[in-house]
Amino acid sequence: MPRSFVIKVPASSANIGPGYDVLGVALSLYLELEVTIDPSNDNVTTSDPNNCRITYSEDSEGYDSVPLASDTNLITRTALYVLRCSNVRRFPSGTTVHIKNPIPLGRGLGSSGAAVVAGVMLGDEVGQLNLSKQRMLDFCLMIERHPDNITAAMMGSFCGSFLRDLTPQELERREIPLAEVLPEPCGGEDTGLVPPLPPVDIGQHVKYNWNPKIKCIAIIPQFELSTADSRSVLPKAYTTQDLVFNLQRLAVLTNALTLDPPDAKLIYPAMQDRVHQPYRKILIPGLTDILQSVTPATHKGLMGICLSGAGPTILALATENFDDIAQEIINRFTKNNVECQWKLLDVAQGGATVERL
Repeated sequence: MPRSFVIKVPASSANIGPGYDVLGVALSLYLELEVTIDPSNDNVTTSDPNNCRITYSEDSEGYDSVPLASDTNLITRTALYVLRCSNVRRFPSGTTVHIKNPIPLGRGLGSSGAAVVAGVMLGDEVGQLNLSKQRMLDFCLMIERHPDNITAAMMGSFCGSFLRDLTPQELERREIPLAEVLPEPCGGEDTGLVPPLPPVDIGQHVKYNWNPKIKCIAIIPQFELSTADSRSVLPKAYTTQDLVFNLQRLAVLTNALTLDPPDAKLIYPAMQDRVHQPYRKILIPGLTDILQSVTPATHKGLMGICLSGAGPTILALATENFDDIAQEIINRFTKNNVECQWKLLDVAQGGATVERL
């Protein structure tokens, strides 16, 4: 029988200041897949070796650049990895996937993390594997090894996460971590054909509360910055002083964002960072000026400000005065010849979802 379902995965912002590679918050901007499986309509997928036809909404981010072949698109390649771990070689006959993506690509809002989560959920739903969210998280972390965005997108809300050390037995397959499956299998014979199952509970996480009065203002520059480039400017080692600086603020911030009423005098200094933001200023014109000059003292309602993920998006947390805060940051980017858009977002509490139609 034909069946249809919709997968929705939220955008996410990682780090939140001092929580480099630890903190992530899911945001109310959703990647959406509309999926139909109709074996009687198999003629629409005959040109694809994996029985899957992909279409992409014209108003979606990356419309002109995202590949639409199932063996090159990140979402469907991820789904194929999940299916092949269960000895399912390809999608069911007559599978169509329509993608709607409002999440800007390469801007620090978790677009690739959302795609990986959507792909794992697609593989689970297509294969009727009935995987738990925690188990699906293992599959995600085999492909995307940074748990902050992935965990927030899958689980929702405001999360802290880490990767556990793998045992020698779990490392016997030298394809782990599975960077060799995406984009190319090169870690062992037939890696892409017979990929290894993920170890169990690779990632550990905890959900923190979040005061719903605090909204997220995303100021999004109109240029892309790859995570690899943004990581390349970071040092290989840090001073004890800088690490202690971040650890102290991280411990305070995770509780400060739960308090009611929100306290800018606590949140703003707790969002300061010495591990990644100071080094990324050379990649993002105006970053230092923005982070130092847009403060609760100058803008009523502002709680804190930071780089979103690897950037270049700026994340400002606020309880009011959203337009003025966003416009001030946009004006400072404009002085550096950088155009921006902005979005006012809530925290996405539920994480990734599947709705069967």
